[in-house]
Amino acid sequence: MEDAPANPTVLLTGFEAFGEGDKNPTAEVVRFLNDTSTAGCRVVGVILPVTAAGAPEALRQAVFLHRPGLVISLGLANGRSILALERVAVNVLDFPIPDNEGHRPTDVPVVEDGPAAYLATLPIKAVLAAWNEAGLPGYVSNTAGTYVCNQTFYHSLHLSGKHGYRAGLIHVPYLPEQAARAEGGAPSMSLDLMLRAVELALEVSLQRSEDIVLPAGALS
Repeated sequence: MEDAPANPTVLLTGFEAFGEGDKNPTAEVVRFLNDTSTAGCRVVGVILPVTAAGAPEALRQAVFLHRPGLVISLGLANGRSILALERVAVNVLDFPIPDNEGHRPTDVPVVEDGPAAYLATLPIKAVLAAWNEAGLPGYVSNTAGTYVCNQTFYHSLHLSGKHGYRAGLIHVPYLPEQAARAEGGAPSMSLDLMLRAVELALEVSLQRSEDIVLPAGALS
């Protein structure tokens, strides 16, 4: 195993509420973990706007200001039942709903002339193994969607080539109170479990530069 760089700053991003929601659990996680430390490294939390124009610019400014060695983005996936470690960011904007400025880009690239996709550079299999050991439910996902979460994930990886950090995206479910208000109900997870999972993901990612071999693929 190759050791990760000593004591990098960790940039942890979440999002404001969007759509018909009045809160976003990723913002709650970011607020709790902002200005804490894990594995001897300072965590800087930033809440991004859910807009096609604003999210990448806010991310770029945060990267420029804080010079992180690790960037973990959090997103809300309001139909998923467990935590999702995203493997792939795709170079397409195809918003299923308008963003918070009313824009709905369709079939346009995240970055003009950028590669079709990037793979996460976090040790996602090692994080998954740590979650399993801790009794935290999660899986490796092969689609981060085509909304602002994927856009931010792609931009983060695109920027990482210049700024030299590792990056990834974790999708979380609804909070229980959000699920209770959803028509027909919805899967959910407590904020406490989300916090434990993100803290563990930070810890593992700081301790490992290389991933482990662990079957976690999908048939479809």
